[in-house]
Amino acid sequence: MLNCAKPQNGTRRCSRAKSIPSAPQFLKIEPLGESHKPLRAAFACGVEALDLYLKQQARQDAESRVALPYVLVSGDGRIAGYYTLASYGIRIDDISPELSKKLKLRRRYPMIGATLLGRLARDLNFKGQGIGELLLTDALKRSLLGSQIIASSVGVIVDAKDDKAQDFYSKYGFFAPFPDTPRRLFLRMETIEELFSKAGS
Repeated sequence: MLNCAKPQNGTRRCSRAKSIPSAPQFLKIEPLGESHKPLRAAFACGVEALDLYLKQQARQDAESRVALPYVLVSGDGRIAGYYTLASYGIRIDDISPELSKKLKLRRRYPMIGATLLGRLARDLNFKGQGIGELLLTDALKRSLLGSQIIASSVGVIVDAKDDKAQDFYSKYGFFAPFPDTPRRLFLRMETIEELFSKAGS
């Protein structure tokens, strides 16, 4: 669990990242592959667009490298949840001056790279088991590892589809630095690195 204090000046401070939640009935989170094809049809998270994406489009996105879907498979062979990661470009003019200052950006770079957490969904049969938190933690860790290999991302972006989703991400430190798109949330890679560093100490 990522433990966050109340926001100050519009930014939530995360003080500690506890160990990644796990349960014996779950296998590891892994990239979506051909072996998952028989499992996709049964997935139902309650949002039709997210269900259809996994069933009809996710494999194509993975093959074309448009986005990388990851799935969490249960011990009895069901997809408990999934998320997707992709590269994303942020226009400097689109972010708040406060975030620009924190990221130490220079105006000669019109765009900067980020990691887009495009989709995150949990099957209704696994409600209340911390699947959303497990998926988000894994997504942040993979994003961090990628940024350490190639300096291509200053943080993770997610577009919250509604108030409930926005509240979920806000609990883990995401904040809204894009004045024209208030549901577009951001978490600095530096903050993510601190979270996992503290979790390992």
